[in-house]
Amino acid sequence: MPGIGFSYKKYVAVMALQIVLVMTVLDVTVVNVALPIMATKFSISNSASVWVVTIYQLVITMLLLPVSSLGDLHSYKRTFLTGVVVFTLSSALCAASQNFTMLVVARALQGVGAACVMGVNIALVRLIYPREILGRGMALNAMCIAIATAAGPTIAGAILSVASWHWLFLINVPLGIAAFCIGWRLLPQNPKADHKPRFDRVSAFENMVVFGLIFYALGNFSRRGDMVLSTVLLTVGLAVGFFYVRRQFKHEQPLLPVDLFRNSMYTMSILTSVCSFLAQSSAMIALPFLYLNIYHFSAITTGLLMTPWPLATMVVSPIAARYVERHNPGATAAAGMGVFIVGVILLLFTGPGTTEIDIAWRMAVCGMGFGMFQTPNGIVMVMATPVNRSGGAGGMQSTARLVGQTLGATMISVVFGLDASEVSAVRLCLIIAAAFSACAGILSYTRTLGHKSELHM
Repeated sequence: MPGIGFSYKKYVAVMALQIVLVMTVLDVTVVNVALPIMATKFSISNSASVWVVTIYQLVITMLLLPVSSLGDLHSYKRTFLTGVVVFTLSSALCAASQNFTMLVVARALQGVGAACVMGVNIALVRLIYPREILGRGMALNAMCIAIATAAGPTIAGAILSVASWHWLFLINVPLGIAAFCIGWRLLPQNPKADHKPRFDRVSAFENMVVFGLIFYALGNFSRRGDMVLSTVLLTVGLAVGFFYVRRQFKHEQPLLPVDLFRNSMYTMSILTSVCSFLAQSSAMIALPFLYLNIYHFSAITTGLLMTPWPLATMVVSPIAARYVERHNPGATAAAGMGVFIVGVILLLFTGPGTTEIDIAWRMAVCGMGFGMFQTPNGIVMVMATPVNRSGGAGGMQSTARLVGQTLGATMISVVFGLDASEVSAVRLCLIIAAAFSACAGILSYTRTLGHKSELHM
């Protein structure tokens, strides 16, 4: 673990970041398990219950860049602590919800808190960790996300076996209080700046409209909702997006970091991130259908078969972080995508007679590849930006992840809707995952050419 210039207080400060990061990730995975129970409790359809998850992710996507900009201009610490307070209070409100409408509103507020936390998390990691061991901080983030993803269904099952769904939200309250107290005392302030531009409220509003309308429309398309309404919303979102992007070029420190996109390494890192998370989302959504409906494994076995992926990512991420302290992170990320592609191809060659062990180690190969990729790619992205733009860079990194995951989920819905054969649909999804992984790997390797000196820690 960190040793150079790393004090006990910094260890504790990092704890505050990781506690809340785990909470925000868990609040997706644990709620997924409880959706059927909530549908029964509130007498709503299964499709309507998905709004409990959708509204949370939609609000995060809409607010990530505005709150990241606020962190850059004012205080990462204050933005983070505000997010912790909102997330904790809205968790209590979720637990106290007496009807479905109240729950959805509370989940939207949770999304506000989660956006504040996610938007400045990487910026605070950059301030806490010395440059030479920044990779370890990024790896710890990746580990916590992997642990929360892997443990979420198990934690949800354990809680629901002894208590009501309300406790899925109540467990956030003591953790949120602890994280706030630690963060209040130990998180660092922004470096002093001679000049601070004003926060652009018009751009913030345009950002929310653009991301809100586009992602709502894409989700509606994938659910086969009202096609006319979805088309209108998508068209309006794209039209507002045109004026939004044009406005950003006029600002010294724009909300959408178009200034950072002038750096080719940063731009390629964002594109790489979108492609990689699209690939991951495509595979992770399609594989349960393969195991449950085609290979006829039980639900418990399917859950266990999905676990080696995040566990392998958790194990490999810190190793990759140590490795890139002395080696080229861009090349390491490209190699990680190569390993990921191998894992996906190995899964393509499984069949109904494949044993659980044979599937599990193939899943682990995918997770190892993603662990080799995720941390080095994040390092390249962060180090390609100035310190005073860490919030915008981190917010854009999180936005790229959400864009990739959303596009992956939408693409899978389209594939399943067009292909009558479930076997061929799943296999096509895996081919799509391999193709976008190849794009990510090529982009990652390409950015190492001509930038080798910049890519070393």
